[in-house]
Amino acid sequence: MIGRRWYVPWLFLLPSLLVLGVFYWWPIANTGVLSMTDAHAIRGGSFTGLDNFVRLAGDPFFRNALKNSAVFTIGVVPLLVILPLLLAVLVNAKLPGMSFFRTVFFSPVVASMVVAALLWGWMLRSDGLFNWVLIRLQILNEPVGWLTDPALALISVMFVTVWKGLGYYMIIYLAGLQNVPEELHEAATVDGAGAFRRLWSITVPLLRPTMVLVATLAAISAIKVFTEVFVLTGGGPRRSSQTLVPYIYERGIVGLEMGYASAMSIVLFALVLVFTVLAGRLTRKRAQA
Repeated sequence: MIGRRWYVPWLFLLPSLLVLGVFYWWPIANTGVLSMTDAHAIRGGSFTGLDNFVRLAGDPFFRNALKNSAVFTIGVVPLLVILPLLLAVLVNAKLPGMSFFRTVFFSPVVASMVVAALLWGWMLRSDGLFNWVLIRLQILNEPVGWLTDPALALISVMFVTVWKGLGYYMIIYLAGLQNVPEELHEAATVDGAGAFRRLWSITVPLLRPTMVLVATLAAISAIKVFTEVFVLTGGGPRRSSQTLVPYIYERGIVGLEMGYASAMSIVLFALVLVFTVLAGRLTRKRAQA
């Protein structure tokens, strides 16, 4: 009887599979096809094989966007792994008022990234609040172009990204901290271990799977960053803060070069896939150890 009803589980899965097929697998397959054409949104296109990928190798703007994405990821991910962990340990302490601080740290997550970027754009402009405060405190003598200086534009965007993500990853760490036995901390305290020693020798080892998850999510988000760059700098002076997704937008949506933009999207997909596979293998090795 069970063998004759093998299709029953698939009937339950069918709605989800249809949604995934229409909104996930089909767009990916279509992007792969378009990446091998010179498709243009208006004049159409024809099959060109790997020409778009050859063109990518010689495109200085693509190399610059790829470099900025790498710098952005390397700069943001460690901060989003360490700082939320410290915040989670802090607000997990059984002290008066911790619920209030949890809400304060998590509140940026609720706000739209567009709204947050517009707010920080106002504060970081040359005549904005940030420069005004620093000049009043006599830390600066004159306004700094946080969003217009090629040396500072990408760093400013990274700062906003870290600020926005702290609360989200803090909640993930808080969930992991609930699985850390309190008896271990109590025993370590009796043995004379301080707060930092307990954090390093007990909390961090037990939270390694959570840290891998946070690092993976943060890396994928950093590679795909768009809103902050687009709203705050639009790529910045001399494309100093233009990352991969804004460049795909520039070529595909503004320039209407759908084939070329699709080739860049395939590269982006490959990068995200590599991070995901490496993180999965690392997690499995930790679990087996």
